[in-house]
Amino acid sequence: MFGRFLLYAIIGYVVWWLLRPRRQVAPPARSTATPGPAAAPEAMVDCAACGLHFPASEAVRDGARVYCCTAHRDAGPRVD
Repeated sequence: MFGRFLLYAIIGYVVWWLLRPRRQVAPPARSTATPGPAAAPEAMVDCAACGLHFPASEAVRDGARVYCCTAHRDAGPRVD
């Protein structure tokens, strides 16, 4: 009795699954915008006090020496 009910339930589920409305999947939209030119790589420098490498645009300069922050500039170059 239970086996027959289970068989009908499975058949009913398969019929429902086959007849159910399907969602339409839209194709991905193409991007018409062209990518802009990539930014040029920036020069990297190292701090005269701690040796940290960082972009040259963020440098704190003291004459020819380059520092990563004003505290290192005020402390002066490292002595090895």
